[in-house]
Amino acid sequence: MQALPFIPRTLGPLPGPDPIGLLATSRRTVEQLRGLCELRLPSTALRAHALELAILAGHLLLYPSGLTDERPAPPAAGSPPRPVIMLHGFADNRSVFVLLRRSLARHGWRDLQCLNYSPLTCDIRAAARLLGRHVEEVCARSGRDGVDLVGHSLGGLIARYYSQCLGGDLWVRNVVTLGTPHSGTRVAPLASAHPIVRQMRPDSPVIEELCRPAPGCRTRFTSFWSELDQWMDPVETALIDHADLRTENVRVTGIGHLALPVHPAVAARIREVLGAAEDAPGPGSAAGEPVAVA
Repeated sequence: MQALPFIPRTLGPLPGPDPIGLLATSRRTVEQLRGLCELRLPSTALRAHALELAILAGHLLLYPSGLTDERPAPPAAGSPPRPVIMLHGFADNRSVFVLLRRSLARHGWRDLQCLNYSPLTCDIRAAARLLGRHVEEVCARSGRDGVDLVGHSLGGLIARYYSQCLGGDLWVRNVVTLGTPHSGTRVAPLASAHPIVRQMRPDSPVIEELCRPAPGCRTRFTSFWSELDQWMDPVETALIDHADLRTENVRVTGIGHLALPVHPAVAARIREVLGAAEDAPGPGSAAGEPVAVA
């Protein structure tokens, strides 16, 4: 399946903190809005683009609050069995998870934290090793035997690489990815000057490593994807298709890339995934019940 034809590629991906245009100017945003008004888009696509712009504006205001690393909270008695660590996308920071974190906290999760990796990070493997050290520190501090990971875009690739390729499945029960290019994305070729963006291309060595056999991997992977995600080219790259992994791909209809870690309907499904009883089905890919938000 190609990108939906009614989403005009002339607009290009919306400017935003993830993955390329963090410092989007107000002039560019105005041009995007004018373009949306002039083009006759189906109502679902129009609403999705308008929502992306609104989320972008709000996130740019919150972005400075997420620049510093958070202080680890003491473990809370009676909270769900594993801490949840969230990983942001390229050029972003932990502020992208403000609403998701609030949703989880309201429903009983207490040990919630985000890992800020440096915007100067040039290697997914290095970021995954950093994640590994952080996971072990969290487990030692909390006395828990493992964690759950939630990653947006590039953050999902880092979480998957750690769990699948670096032995992180010993510590990670669930990896939830939101708009993550599991098979690589061809969007924004000019941005490939940045090494970590090159690693997200379909032909990169990192993507090749993720396609290799991974027998015995214990982690369960759940990937949320949307056909209106303009950063995924093709859109199916956000699905996980691997014979050795336990995977579930959840289609989200009616929203784009920036809305995935923000929308309450997606947050509700994430809570279901993280709160599900532990089971051990064999490797294989399943299509989860779609999440409709439009």
